[in-house]
Amino acid sequence: MNVSHSTIEDRSVSTWIWTEPGNIAVENQGNHHRSKRRFDLLQPLRQVLDNMDVRDPELAHRLCEMIPAQCPFERDVKLFGCTLFHIPPLCKLNPLYEEVSNLRFRALCYLADECGEDVSLYC
Repeated sequence: MNVSHSTIEDRSVSTWIWTEPGNIAVENQGNHHRSKRRFDLLQPLRQVLDNMDVRDPELAHRLCEMIPAQCPFERDVKLFGCTLFHIPPLCKLNPLYEEVSNLRFRALCYLADECGEDVSLYC
């Protein structure tokens, strides 16, 4: 039995449904309970980013350069002292922000721990 093959097949069904303890709603219908699951179209991409293993120094440098170290700041756009509109922090607009920032962190750890490089340039 090929473990990785069967694992991938088993995961393909669950990749489109994302459930967290806070996101499951339970309906009480008589004597039985039915749970609703939230459909998450980005879950396959989330899994790819979370499972991405950084083992190439060139890729790690590229990731650290491309992904910002912190969330871009929010601002108010004003004209003649009157606020026209508010731009929220851009990380709140990116549904994959946590996965991308975790990928950047793994790249930094790889460069520092495995390659022994100084990563203060990227901080």
